[in-house]
Amino acid sequence: MENYRQKLSKITTFIFDFDGVLSDATIYVLPDGDMIRGTNAKDGYAIQYALKKGFRVAIISGGFSETMRLRYRTFPKMDIYLKVPDKVAKLTEYMEENHLTQDEIMIMGDDIPDYKIMQMAGIKCCPADAATEIKEIADYISFQPGGHGCVRDVIEQTMKAQGKWFDADACIW
Repeated sequence: MENYRQKLSKITTFIFDFDGVLSDATIYVLPDGDMIRGTNAKDGYAIQYALKKGFRVAIISGGFSETMRLRYRTFPKMDIYLKVPDKVAKLTEYMEENHLTQDEIMIMGDDIPDYKIMQMAGIKCCPADAATEIKEIADYISFQPGGHGCVRDVIEQTMKAQGKWFDADACIW
């Protein structure tokens, strides 16, 4: 049976939930009804670097706010799916469109709505503060909580395992 480190060499695609993974799950509601979340700049750096190196990166979230989309508007080729009622159906469609196998996908989720979609991944990851049910199925639990570098943690590990981290272009945004 392959271990976690061996599986990293096959990853071509990262799928992330937003609330509780890319953010710390805190939501501030503005007077106009928009809901804003804080995200981590180090996670952002890792995402843009993975995209630059040819990885696919997608967000599949049940949440929606225009600020969620605006956060990643300058990230070329990043796929963002918000207000998704059925994450399994969306991932199935995404896999078919991009000709992906289960072994190529790493998913990071943090709570019950992510449970079934995580079952579809070659590697299942979660932040340190994920729900117990998610931790029980995770191949890897980050030492970082959601919104505080857990995304950077898994992207960096994968890219290091594939010899793609900290190349000559690492210092160019």
